[in-house]
Amino acid sequence: MMDGYAKYLEEKKAKPKGLSTFKLKVIGDVLMFLSAASMTLVPRFLGAPSTDDMGVLTVVVLCEAISWVAIPIYAWLLYTGFDRTRSWFKYGMRLFILALVCEVPYDMVTFGPDHLFDFRSQNPVFGLVVALVVMVLLDAVEDLKTGVRVTLSVLLVIIGLLWDVLLRVGQSQAILNIGSLTLGFCVIYYYLHRRENTMMLTAATLGAVSGIAPGFGVAFLHYRNGELGYRHFWTPWVFYAVYPAILLACACMAL
Repeated sequence: MMDGYAKYLEEKKAKPKGLSTFKLKVIGDVLMFLSAASMTLVPRFLGAPSTDDMGVLTVVVLCEAISWVAIPIYAWLLYTGFDRTRSWFKYGMRLFILALVCEVPYDMVTFGPDHLFDFRSQNPVFGLVVALVVMVLLDAVEDLKTGVRVTLSVLLVIIGLLWDVLLRVGQSQAILNIGSLTLGFCVIYYYLHRRENTMMLTAATLGAVSGIAPGFGVAFLHYRNGELGYRHFWTPWVFYAVYPAILLACACMAL
């Protein structure tokens, strides 16, 4: 019995503290559910938000704002995926396919169940695709002369931001463009990942000036432990399916 207890203590001691990749993904998915629920489940059960009912309107706004905490988390997961992947092309194609799959349920959630295709806003996964392409291109110009590299790097980031703005990635209201903010965090992680404190401070500042809530997401990242947190090869594929499943479920609930 003592041997079993000693083994338990050793395992508990060996277990790394902090947030693993698995836990970060779970946190991100919960926050994304709040975003979808704010536009579907909350109006269904509490009534349509309006200036005549500030209580419901406040709940909707709070759920949407809290969901922004996920932006720097997903940006970090994208950067680490980019940094570790053996094929950025395959990684990008998976994200692009996911973005296409998410678009119809996203439009239904954002604009109503009758809107199967609506180009007023694109789902946030397209923001991940844009950010990945920008990081790949930044890598491609890394070995050029300083002046040329800096000029091209700035142009690439600006072009990425323009794509996010023109496509209105993750923007259902004129408050926050999730795609642009995702790219901003990815650029910070790309250039400052070797300087932890500077990276966290810069990212937190960006989050603070972008609605405050994204800054709390940076706080979650500060407690990451670098561990995957899962053992099964199929676990990442489950996370690919979670977001479209959340959107589809919320869209069906709004019918």
